[in-house]
Amino acid sequence: MLSVMIIDDEEEILNITRLFLERFGDMEVSTLKSAKEALALMKNHSFDAIIVDYDLPEINGIEFLKIIRSKGDTTPVIIFTGVGGEYAAIEALNNGANFFLKKGEDINPQLRDMVHMVRRAVDGMVVGKGLGNTQKILSDVVGFFPEPAFAIDREGKVISWNAEIAAITGIDQKDMIGRKEYEYALPFFGRRAPMLIDLIFQDEKTIRQHNYSIVAHEQGTLIGWIKITGTDGKERVWWMKAMPLYDAKGIFIGAIGAVRDITDLLGTELLKQPAPVEVEAKGSAKMEPAARGQGKMFDRILGKAKSQYQEGLRLYYREGRFEDAIVAFDHALEINPSLAFAWHDRGICLRELGRDEEGLASIEKALDLSPGNEEILFNRAETLKKIGILQGDRKILEQAVNAYNEVLEKNPALADAWNNLGICTKGQGKDELSRQYFERARDLKRFNKDQFHKRNLESLF
Repeated sequence: MLSVMIIDDEEEILNITRLFLERFGDMEVSTLKSAKEALALMKNHSFDAIIVDYDLPEINGIEFLKIIRSKGDTTPVIIFTGVGGEYAAIEALNNGANFFLKKGEDINPQLRDMVHMVRRAVDGMVVGKGLGNTQKILSDVVGFFPEPAFAIDREGKVISWNAEIAAITGIDQKDMIGRKEYEYALPFFGRRAPMLIDLIFQDEKTIRQHNYSIVAHEQGTLIGWIKITGTDGKERVWWMKAMPLYDAKGIFIGAIGAVRDITDLLGTELLKQPAPVEVEAKGSAKMEPAARGQGKMFDRILGKAKSQYQEGLRLYYREGRFEDAIVAFDHALEINPSLAFAWHDRGICLRELGRDEEGLASIEKALDLSPGNEEILFNRAETLKKIGILQGDRKILEQAVNAYNEVLEKNPALADAWNNLGICTKGQGKDELSRQYFERARDLKRFNKDQFHKRNLESLF
């Protein structure tokens, strides 16, 4: 009879799981409500397998897993959780879990799977032991992705292709499994070429040389986008996320990639943006405080700050020379750091260059200096929207929603704010609410009631 320890802070889950494993799994089960209790018990007792909830107080399931693995404990561990999403699954497996099982409304199928997982883990069929089991684990993880996703092994061969990616490409799973040599890029690029999933271990310079703009590159996750002309002659913007996957021994076994078409979400904003190139950044989001003294005072008196700002505005607005404009704005702000629109326009230039988070910081500085300004509020919301979409982060999209609502409190007749509010809520999966916002934007434009209180930049020259 196998001995199993279950750790979960919900009494009902503990009782149901214990009864099921004892009755149908012929297992001896110990139940505990916290990871601390479990660690104390493990000092004097061993188990054939451990089942632990992901979302525990104080020490969560992943932290518990890291602790026991750091001590050299190889007891099979199954993460059982109601926390959804691909991150939870990958975090569990990359930290040495043998299996990851998601709780559902009907717990019986999950409990049956749990019995099989315990027996497979105890029998030695852990991640990394045999290609068939590796494929099964990766396929299960890809199934947690809410977006089109696939997985490749370390040789670059497709071993998982979920229903969502089959739907957008028109290629069934059975026709893509086993394909290699970048064949999975054909439906997106029209040719064989590295996708972001193939570049997870490359440096950022190499990634940019493949025409990707990097959104995030940390903790093993790589997020970026690429602009591609499709076989229909139309330009599309593909958002991609990629991350490596390791077995319980820390050996790299493959990678998972997600793909999403964000062209319609971002409109033509990214289509206008030039392809990424390696340049030395001019200016910085962190600026040194202006030096004190008579020289700076005379500069203000002589209007040099204003002239530098106008030069930056000319370079940005009339010539589209965003790097040079940032340098001019920085000179203006060094003389007079209280110029709200110098911070704002500097942020717009950074955003145009794809340096979105720096741009947001600059725009927020402008908002500190000029709170309630409609144009600054709107562009703050725009930048949050772009970051949220590119990073696939619903929390940031929620921040964008709040920012657009702040704009609409000041001016409910701004059609673009309603339209972009619709885009953000659509990105959150709130389709009915999104439809209402889109209709509001259309009505304002249809009846010529659209209003936007912003500067006339031509009048500033």
